[in-house]
Amino acid sequence: MVAAAFRVGLRVTDVESAARFYRGFGFGEVGTVPDPQGRPVMTILQRGEVHLIVDALRGMPFADSERERQTQAGPRGLGVAIGLGVDDLEASYEYCRSSGCTITCEPMDEAWGDRVFECIDPFGYVWEFSEPIADGQPHDGFAAVQEKWFPTGPAGA
Repeated sequence: MVAAAFRVGLRVTDVESAARFYRGFGFGEVGTVPDPQGRPVMTILQRGEVHLIVDALRGMPFADSERERQTQAGPRGLGVAIGLGVDDLEASYEYCRSSGCTITCEPMDEAWGDRVFECIDPFGYVWEFSEPIADGQPHDGFAAVQEKWFPTGPAGA
């Protein structure tokens, strides 16, 4: 197996359920590592050039450290949002809504030319799904967004 250009590892309490759930995002299974009892403790999924590595929160041989204890205590993925471009935002929204995700931002058109929604998956991770808007052009509000975050006047020069 060739290493993926980009890998994201997620720690979960139930590797099998999480892997099944993330397959609904269009990831295919590359392989699974079982524990001595045959339960999966790691599953590697792939979508395009991205590997999603689903690791057991407990049961993997991670070194005992303060960071590991914090990881196990949670919350999952605090401060991280995983972005995923999709071909059918409405289908992704319905999958997430019907699969137990907490929708934190309903589908909406953004100034930069994408339609997006955001959710927290059943395993505690934030996902932002996006699809280019049909015309593919940034909306009129894009200039205001750019000016707010990247001022070009004297203060931003």
